[in-house]
Amino acid sequence: MTRPLSLLVLTDGKPGHQNQSLGLAEAIQRRCAARIRTLALPGGKFSSLARLPTPDPLPDLILGAGHRTHAGLLQLSRRTGVPCVVLMKPSLPTALFDLCLIPEHDLGSRPVAAHVIPTRGALNRLPPPAPDQRREQGLILIGGPSNSHGWEQGKIRECLQTITRTRSEIPWKITDSRRTPAGGLEDFLAHMPDLQAFPHAQTAADWLPTELAASREVWVTEDSVSMIYEALSSGAGVGLLPVPAKRGPSRVSRGILRLIDDSWVTPFDRWSPGKPLPAPPAILREADRCAGIVLERFFPSRS
Repeated sequence: MTRPLSLLVLTDGKPGHQNQSLGLAEAIQRRCAARIRTLALPGGKFSSLARLPTPDPLPDLILGAGHRTHAGLLQLSRRTGVPCVVLMKPSLPTALFDLCLIPEHDLGSRPVAAHVIPTRGALNRLPPPAPDQRREQGLILIGGPSNSHGWEQGKIRECLQTITRTRSEIPWKITDSRRTPAGGLEDFLAHMPDLQAFPHAQTAADWLPTELAASREVWVTEDSVSMIYEALSSGAGVGLLPVPAKRGPSRVSRGILRLIDDSWVTPFDRWSPGKPLPAPPAILREADRCAGIVLERFFPSRS
């Protein structure tokens, strides 16, 4: 009997980075027998330069996302001979890593090396939708001001009032994020009392995946890039709520524009009120696609 693959995830403590690596590891686990371990990097200003303990037993593959994991990935890979996979664009030359999974908006238009795999957005941990999953609700995901976007509470409220009024046959749930301005969620509820509100600070880790799986339509503020890609991974129709950009087109915003041009998402100003959000051309399963690439490249007998 073939033993399970051993996958080691280096984590810098940032949930967004860890979820990308775990999303890939769990997608590999869906395709073949595998065990997942995590190794937290030490804290401190120069923690990325610290000597990490040699894993015992040795893993078959080392994964990591975030700048603080890069030195650790290379350190362990060189010491043990175990291949390493970096997620997101690394701060070090890509040639140093065995495989790089990088969002296409970070790569530009130049040709990439064979070990660099462009991805549509960041990977996530959302499991594949069940074929018999009932989708009867709508979900609203609210972000907040960021380095790239401002905030217009009244404009978003007007959009949500139009959505909930003209699509009133759908029960709507709404959640905010740590960036949502104080009182923002309460303001929406004051004008739309039929909304079911779930403040992010009061939801469990599995709340969003569960609600996305049960949603036929999802509206996301344009600043919430990771939630946009998570919604697309669920198979729901996805709409974008407008928020003002602080500057000209960025790499991330160009990625969103590409989603719009390719009919993956529908901006509010292109949506016909009362009409269902169109389904995306496919269910975006980038973690599963990349898992297949990893297995074919490093473990072809398991692919």
